[in-house]
Amino acid sequence: MTKEQIADQFKALQNTITQTLETADAKAKFKEDTWNREGGGGGRSRIIANGNIIEKGGVNFSAVHGRLPQKIKSKLKIECDDFFATGVSLIMHPENPHVPIVHMNVRYFELTDGNYWFGGGIDLTPIYIDKKEAADFHQALKLICDKHHPEFYSKFKTWADDYFFLTHRNETRGVGGIFFDHLNESTGLSKNEIFNFVIEIGQLFAPLYAKIMTKNAKKSYNAQEKDWQLHRRGRYVEFNLLQDKGTRFGIDTNGRAESILVSMPPEVKWTYQYEIEANSPEDKTIKLLKKGINWIEYS
Repeated sequence: MTKEQIADQFKALQNTITQTLETADAKAKFKEDTWNREGGGGGRSRIIANGNIIEKGGVNFSAVHGRLPQKIKSKLKIECDDFFATGVSLIMHPENPHVPIVHMNVRYFELTDGNYWFGGGIDLTPIYIDKKEAADFHQALKLICDKHHPEFYSKFKTWADDYFFLTHRNETRGVGGIFFDHLNESTGLSKNEIFNFVIEIGQLFAPLYAKIMTKNAKKSYNAQEKDWQLHRRGRYVEFNLLQDKGTRFGIDTNGRAESILVSMPPEVKWTYQYEIEANSPEDKTIKLLKKGINWIEYS
């Protein structure tokens, strides 16, 4: 499978995802912004806002190439100068605090010396954690992982717990999901087999999240729940700006700032020493923001 074929499949995935989300929201439509990267390549940024359910979201496709900056070469411990990278990344910030934030990305990276790898992940960030919903989310991921490799779910679930972890807050970003990187033949799978796994994870997203959206969107909420949502969005911003490697890679390779930072929520709050009432719904959620929880046991 060539890099061009992989990019075409990712572009088709973007189409499927945006169509499904538009149907689920039933109001807002994605607006497309096509762009070119000065160093080589470009992409399509699709933005949705002010919908029935989605307050702000973005589904980005990119296929870029060019010279690797020295800082990236040093981080990746590679000598090759030229790269090709393509993928789909998305983030959805719902209006209703009972609809979780969601993130997903699938990507492919190739060097001109023949080395390549796939990466990606999907994770759920509820404002209020519903254990059964978290269990169903993880079970859906596990089914696809198990189909392709018996060790994928356990390994990638742990990887997500470790990656989506705010070290300065000592808490996970949400209920996690899976995260993987540098997948190649070292997994024991062929390039086509790895791609099939990656694209199935991408294809899982839209129906899985659309179900969660429609289930929770009609729930009523009060001012306190909205205030809590805005503070939890603050944690999302902290992670993306301080720790997320994808954000850093995009900036370091002179990526398009508007597309990279589309992950930022439309409104957010930080309050000095924000107080949480003991045994409140907010307190119960905070106490579940831990690594190593076997969410599937709550199914």
